[in-house]
Amino acid sequence: MVAPSACARKLLSFFPFLLVLFDLQYEGVVSGINADVDKHLEMGKKLLAAGQLADALSHFHSAIDGDPDNYLAYYRRATAYLAMGKSKAAIPDLSRVIELKPDFTSARLQRGQLLLKQGKLDEAEEDFKKVLKSNPSDQEEKEATLQLAKSDEIQRMRLQGIAAFDKEDYTTAESLLSVVLETCVWDGESRELRAECYINQGEPGKAISDLKAACKLKSDNTAAFYKVSRIYYHLGDHEMSLRYEEAISKYGAVLKTEPNIPSYAALVEERLCHCYSKNQQPTEAIKECTEFLQKDPNNVNALKDRAEAYIQEEMYEEAVRDYETAQQNSDNDKQIREGLEKAQRLLKQSQKKDYYKILGVKRNAKKQEIIKAYRKLAQQWHPDNFQNEEEKKRAEKKFIDIASAKEVLTDPEKRSRFDAGEDPLDPESQQGGGSHFHRGWNQWQGFNPFGSGGPFNFKFNFN
Repeated sequence: MVAPSACARKLLSFFPFLLVLFDLQYEGVVSGINADVDKHLEMGKKLLAAGQLADALSHFHSAIDGDPDNYLAYYRRATAYLAMGKSKAAIPDLSRVIELKPDFTSARLQRGQLLLKQGKLDEAEEDFKKVLKSNPSDQEEKEATLQLAKSDEIQRMRLQGIAAFDKEDYTTAESLLSVVLETCVWDGESRELRAECYINQGEPGKAISDLKAACKLKSDNTAAFYKVSRIYYHLGDHEMSLRYEEAISKYGAVLKTEPNIPSYAALVEERLCHCYSKNQQPTEAIKECTEFLQKDPNNVNALKDRAEAYIQEEMYEEAVRDYETAQQNSDNDKQIREGLEKAQRLLKQSQKKDYYKILGVKRNAKKQEIIKAYRKLAQQWHPDNFQNEEEKKRAEKKFIDIASAKEVLTDPEKRSRFDAGEDPLDPESQQGGGSHFHRGWNQWQGFNPFGSGGPFNFKFNFN
């Protein structure tokens, strides 16, 4: 399990108290009709209080799947998202809670605070005002009043900052916007405007941080990407000044414009080979690199780029071959040596058990993707689903492999060891014998595939 950040740990320290308070306030509201949903909620609450965030989130997902109109499940999932630092994901859940239960002041207050951080001041103020009109607790009333006053002050300062910017008073504008961003930390527009202030004050290096943040806060923020590229270009960092997709487009245009100049064509093919490889487009990279290497078989750069593309396609033998050829022509290149070692490790690993293939996920899959794939396969291959004895035995082996894959790939330390070419569940590969993970089906009867992996004693139910 990934250790929570310092901020998350601080937040988590309040969870047991908050959850108890919540349960006392809303005791008896949740219906016991759906026992499975109630079990998931209870288990998720315990895991959340214990700091096992990913496992708690998995239970809340299951609760919502079982009862899409259960406002408590959405509220607790939002709480888990917040503890994991995924505030953007929490807002839709809080909105769903308010839709299902409009008088739930805690959810509305939390949503208002998140909207305030996003710089959506009008929407945040609306939430704070509705909290004050809905018979809140003393603490909620105090907090909503405080946040409403803060929002009004920030609204005033932001308007003053924009006015100062329009008057080209960039120092004053930057100062005001900095105060705004102390609260509205996810306000992309204010960050872009402050970046413009830095640029106009002759401090482009300071603008980069704000522009990068703005790129993340707003999807497909081409304008911010372009500004970052221009700054890097003027600072002399040409490699970062062009995004690979833009470079690919420009190189393609050169080929159309000057198709009959061999020197241009060769250079473009080599650069396209590099850009496709770095842009995680292995099929295109292999094609371009191969065409170029037919003309220049010992080109070290093209060999390295194609080897990297081969690794992305899990074609490890080909990657090893390219790195070895590159090493023959440049035996002191550290990048080639490291790339060859990586390709050799992955080749050796691919000839053994591949946990990524067992779950059907990419090597760069995120933890949530891995958990989702695991849950689907665990449901499909649970031995209780099979009556025929042969099929049951096959399912038992498959189920244990699936559980093993989840065990490794959701644990950062074990996953790191596996990516380095070691099977952390293979006793032979561990000093002192290691922990014997692979066991018989009877020993798995207490294992909960939807929980944290502990010995919980209840029967699986995948319906």
